[in-house]
Amino acid sequence: MVKLVNQTSFSATIKGKSIPIFSPIQVMALFGLSKTATDALLHRYTKRGFITRLKRGLYAFPDALPPDVFIANKLYEPSYVSLEFALSYHGVIPETVYEITSITTKATRRFEALGKNFSYRRIKRVGYTGYEIQKQQGLSFYIADAEKAFVDMDYLRLINRQKPISRFNKEKINPEKALRYAKLFGNAKLISIIKSTLK
Repeated sequence: MVKLVNQTSFSATIKGKSIPIFSPIQVMALFGLSKTATDALLHRYTKRGFITRLKRGLYAFPDALPPDVFIANKLYEPSYVSLEFALSYHGVIPETVYEITSITTKATRRFEALGKNFSYRRIKRVGYTGYEIQKQQGLSFYIADAEKAFVDMDYLRLINRQKPISRFNKEKINPEKALRYAKLFGNAKLISIIKSTLK
């Protein structure tokens, strides 16, 4: 006998558990469904627009979407928001950044979800630090502090043979803290760049 789950109980159960982004495995566990039944249910609800597919295996309710920064952390794990988006968030650069940029220890990736771009750049594992937990809409997410976002940005620009960041608010950056992060990468050129740009 196939267990039937209606939209009302589906929504009430998941929202009641405060699960802003859910996977098929969670749906199987919550409703006691088989994989086949779960896949069919999620496909049907997505087609109706009752739920939104963020990427393969991740869904959310369109009427209760979590913040972009929370989605960014969940789309590709492990990751933390950094680079241009974090620099703008902390007021280091004046521009508004629409692409949600993150750092990961996995392969560089890019996703499009909800009409927005989420990009992930790979760095060495030794440099995967310098992020903090912040909250939006009561949901926690990982984002680089201003100094780490600055160093991450200059490190990747160096690797890609681009010029260092030149337009930024120096008052928002602690030079000693930034230098400590730069030293993690073991790259003399990066250390030199951080020293000279933050003089």
